[in-house]
Amino acid sequence: MDLSQLTPDQLKELVRGLVDDRLRELLGDPDLGLQLGAALQARLKESLKSTERISGDDVAEKLGLRW
Repeated sequence: MDLSQLTPDQLKELVRGLVDDRLRELLGDPDLGLQLGAALQARLKESLKSTERISGDDVAEKLGLRW
């Protein structure tokens, strides 16, 4: 790949992808490969059936967090 041939938008996308890949390498997903327990799976399935939703802002306020 010849970087001098890239448009500014293509270069931006390339850099964005490289940064994303590097952050995933460094931070990783500590839960990757772990299995959910049966009780948690049941709770998640039940939660997905509900149409009631709460916003992230409401959750943060309830927990005393600031975005």
